[in-house]
Amino acid sequence: MTATDTAAAGLRAMIASGELTAGAQLPPEPDLCARLGVSRGSLREAVRSLAALGMLEPRHGAGTFVSALRPAHMLAGFAAMVDVLPLDGILELFDTRRAVECHAAALAAARADGQVIARLRELQARLSATGDEQELHDLDHEFHTTICAASGNETLAALAGVLRSRGRHYNVYGSSQGTAVRAASDQGHEALIDALAAHDPTAAAAAAGAHLTRTESWLRQLRPEPEPG
Repeated sequence: MTATDTAAAGLRAMIASGELTAGAQLPPEPDLCARLGVSRGSLREAVRSLAALGMLEPRHGAGTFVSALRPAHMLAGFAAMVDVLPLDGILELFDTRRAVECHAAALAAARADGQVIARLRELQARLSATGDEQELHDLDHEFHTTICAASGNETLAALAGVLRSRGRHYNVYGSSQGTAVRAASDQGHEALIDALAAHDPTAAAAAAGAHLTRTESWLRQLRPEPEPG
């Protein structure tokens, strides 16, 4: 390992053991350098890398602190990797995404109230009516985000969002099969809404799985080029 790796591993061990708890301030740099056997430069580089992963929070003028260690927040490091994957990498993630979103849909079916159902119906009505591709993507994103949020599990919703985010750069709606894609998407959304409205977790999971399988199929068939932003 490099000196930076050694420093990062030592800091992670201190957090994992509970020696440094969520919200705790790191000891002074000289003390940490002596304990970990690294230079000040290596320690600072390790702190930057752990901050990028959401483990540490440098605060100007106050020092560096252990983060709240919330799983949803710490998925940011994973999100940065997903956001650069090519299409084949996105397709490989679909099995994981399917498991996550099916479970989120099942939980949402058990927990969603009338306000959530009404919001989903409103979003789907706007989805069916819009002819603007950007609005279509935005509404579709909000539709699925609403379902995941209704699961009541912050980490599950965040992970679903990370797995779904890169897919937004691959546009299947504007392809030669766009009309068929939209019809299939609308059908999948309606099935999800019906399952949530009926508070049927099994039907909700099945609807989510079928919807994602259709999306994966379109991506494999059409293989669109990634779009910026």
